[in-house]
Amino acid sequence: MTKHQQLQRRLGVADATAIGLGSMLGAGVFVVFAPAARLAGGLLLAAIALAGAVAYCNAVASAQLAAKYPQSGGTYVYGRKQLGEWPGFLAGWGFVTGKSASCAAMALTFGQYVAPGFATPVAVAAVATLTGVNLLGITRTAFLTRILLAVVLATLVFVAAASIVGPHAADGGTASGPVAGQAGSGWGILPAAGLMFFAFAGYARIATLGEEVKDPARVIPRAVLGALAGALVIYLLLGALLLAHLPVNVLAASTAPLLDAVEQSRLAAGAPVVQAGAAAASLGALLALITGVGRTAMAMARERDLPGPLARLGGRHPVPVTAELAVAAVVVLLLLTTDVLTVVGFSSFGVLLYYAVTNAAAFTLRDRPRHAPKWLNAAGLAGCLVLAFTLPAASVLGMAAVMAAGLAGRAVVLACRKPARR
Repeated sequence: MTKHQQLQRRLGVADATAIGLGSMLGAGVFVVFAPAARLAGGLLLAAIALAGAVAYCNAVASAQLAAKYPQSGGTYVYGRKQLGEWPGFLAGWGFVTGKSASCAAMALTFGQYVAPGFATPVAVAAVATLTGVNLLGITRTAFLTRILLAVVLATLVFVAAASIVGPHAADGGTASGPVAGQAGSGWGILPAAGLMFFAFAGYARIATLGEEVKDPARVIPRAVLGALAGALVIYLLLGALLLAHLPVNVLAASTAPLLDAVEQSRLAAGAPVVQAGAAAASLGALLALITGVGRTAMAMARERDLPGPLARLGGRHPVPVTAELAVAAVVVLLLLTTDVLTVVGFSSFGVLLYYAVTNAAAFTLRDRPRHAPKWLNAAGLAGCLVLAFTLPAASVLGMAAVMAAGLAGRAVVLACRKPARR
């Protein structure tokens, strides 16, 4: 059996939590409220709570598995260990493809805030720069993530203050608003929760960095649950403030809801603060995404589910150099050829399938803490599947085709390997 180089354990609770929270408070927090409000209307907070509940189930399952298998790769590794090679591949392929699209979306969001007329070249430059940061080592990644997280939190505090001081809208808009007919719909809550889940999925980055965390049995559960708790509180507070400050149809139609909330307040002069915060959030999310996708690709290459060279490490502080560069190349290709803002739903579908495998794998564990009963894993599995298949049809069909292509490709590769072994 081939012996692979190992990454160094350099991350403590604070760094791991910052990476997870930085991912969950990425560019999504600046845009996700609008499409969710379009689907859920005045029941936006219910959609956020539902997404948070499913995310909690997934976080507990991830913490259980990451403590037992402190390796890079997250659910790709857990699925292989607990369920078999095919479920593991399904999780890994969903994560790598879905999150590669997310990387491109975060990069383009940064470009649109910084230089709207040159969004694509600025996005490409951001991908190249942050890939270079990742190649310097994981502690540099964690340090920069903490700086960006501080900027984002300060921006969100400013948005909250603007929403509180008002002035507030007197009503919720006209019947012809974009949420007419859907506001308050129970069915609208489900796809809205699926979109909101996209914003909660950042704690996956903590699990994918399992090989670089100190004392993983203690650090990973604390970091995962701490990051999720912080994100849930922030999203609920922001959702409540936005609903109180903006008519629901205005919120639903907005392309930049937090910016609109500030511009329609007595603190409108501070709008550039929100633009700067959105840019920082995009960078933070992109940094963490590239890191996580690269490690998952490395783990899949170690098991020959992706090309072997992606498993190679390099640099003074060992990092998966080839995998990081390959991810960057794919993201740049998406930026140059695709309207990546349309694939956020694809990413949500892929990530929900990823966590469905996580819950199924955790369900098979025998040794479990009191806070992680089997019924919680079963609830998480059911929640992931419900949210995944109630997303908009284009997202479900598009990502299902990508998943099917990956599974078919693996089947062909395995069939070709068998004759070679004889």
